[in-house]
Amino acid sequence: MRLPSSKETSSMLQPSLEEVFFAEESPLLRYAFGLLGRRELAEEVVQDAFLQLHQHWDEVEIPRAWLFRCVRNFSFNILRKSKRETLDETPDDRESDLERPDDELGRLEAVGMIQMLVSEMNERDQSMVRMKYFEDLKYQEIADNLEMSVGNVGYRLHHLLKDLGERLRKSGISHF
Repeated sequence: MRLPSSKETSSMLQPSLEEVFFAEESPLLRYAFGLLGRRELAEEVVQDAFLQLHQHWDEVEIPRAWLFRCVRNFSFNILRKSKRETLDETPDDRESDLERPDDELGRLEAVGMIQMLVSEMNERDQSMVRMKYFEDLKYQEIADNLEMSVGNVGYRLHHLLKDLGERLRKSGISHF
């Protein structure tokens, strides 16, 4: 009996392109939408990323990471182009606006990553984050809505934010 080579073993463990598509399409769309703010652009960027993945399938070792990087790069290209077009059309803009496009791109990347990470939380944790940071509810109101103690809400939010910060740092986002 012949044992499979390391290349054969890795190809047996790698998911199919179809499996990657079904697993990653929604998170990629959320991420792209967070960066671009427009659904149709997000869909276009994700489609382009999957087309690129298809073309480079044999070279890609970690499809998920590769796709997210692709979506990020495609989104930044669109934002840079849009920024240039906007700047060309409005010559009266202040110089400070001209000096900070990378800061804006970094902020948009962070927002997109946060939205993606929050969407991966369980429903109760998502609700807690949404109520606190988007609806600006107090701990008591959150506790009442979720039938939890105020202390538990505070404890849970503290740990959710700590975990979110760690995951952002691991993804390369250290500040925004």
